[in-house]
Amino acid sequence: MNVFIRADASYEIGTGHVMRCLTLANHLRNKEINVIFLSRELTGDLCQYIEEKGFNVHCLSGGNPFLEENNWEKDAIETISIIEEYQGPKYIIVDHYALDQNWEAKVRPFVKKIMVIDDLANRVHDCDLLLDQNLYEDMQTRYNGLVSQNCKIFLGPKYALLREEFIEARKTLSERSGKVKRILVFFGGSDPTNESIKVLRSLEHMDLKEITIDVVVGKSNLRKQEIENICNQHENMNYYCQIENMAELMVKADLAIGAGGSTTWERCYLGLPTITIIVAENQYLTTKAVEKAGAILNLGCHSEVSNQDIENALELVLNHPTFLRGMSRKALEIVGQSNHMDRLLYEFIEG
Repeated sequence: MNVFIRADASYEIGTGHVMRCLTLANHLRNKEINVIFLSRELTGDLCQYIEEKGFNVHCLSGGNPFLEENNWEKDAIETISIIEEYQGPKYIIVDHYALDQNWEAKVRPFVKKIMVIDDLANRVHDCDLLLDQNLYEDMQTRYNGLVSQNCKIFLGPKYALLREEFIEARKTLSERSGKVKRILVFFGGSDPTNESIKVLRSLEHMDLKEITIDVVVGKSNLRKQEIENICNQHENMNYYCQIENMAELMVKADLAIGAGGSTTWERCYLGLPTITIIVAENQYLTTKAVEKAGAILNLGCHSEVSNQDIENALELVLNHPTFLRGMSRKALEIVGQSNHMDRLLYEFIEG
């Protein structure tokens, strides 16, 4: 059995699509299913990283990360040519904002089932199963008219794509005290809006020498050397690049400062209070929903967040441990203890 995964990463679009698909891929591999990635060669792609994880990857050459000018058809033809190289039952998972029902309909005759991972709900899909792991106020009606009546829809953070390290870390998680002795700073794999340095400058200005600060970047971050240099100037700052132990750092942390992307669900699953900065338009609605649930302190869109805003938010949480404890409890409630990925994959492969 073969499961193909069509997902891209780049400096512009970030690494979240590929990283969450790698989580799915690991679960599939544990079930002895052959997983093949199809990922376009772009600046900041993760083709080599996928290979290092032990998966077959076909690198689609050139092009634009947003597949403009109707390049979806060329993309579909390339995908089909690779699918035809393999024998046995074939399934495909698509995690790409630029692909819709047109691409899916063209690929459909060559696979048994199509699963789409989406969180925009802005285009029609031709798929058998759709996953949106995010939280929205209109979650239950969000895909009305965008998928067929036969499509199985899995909605909400209870279907969050969490790596095994997070599942294991939750089992031994202790209740958080609300006192901040360690802060985790992470703005995704590429951080194209440069929030990491903005936050580090605020932390420098506040001179929080008694607090340990862990700073994580991805290999696609174009400013990672500058970030490392800043960290090296401060004894209380630790620099990490493309790590494999994020759950361990989240458990150790008392507070996170980060973006409103898919890492939100990892932080919530481990009850980690977070100061959130929205760095992309598709993060706005879900971040507002998580804020309304009381699980984060949302500073708003990155372009409107100043260093003073960050410092004010830090002053607030550092002086109010009860507020942080409450935020932690609300975060844990959002995702819940059980992870339903096995049910999701069963419905895709067996259902």
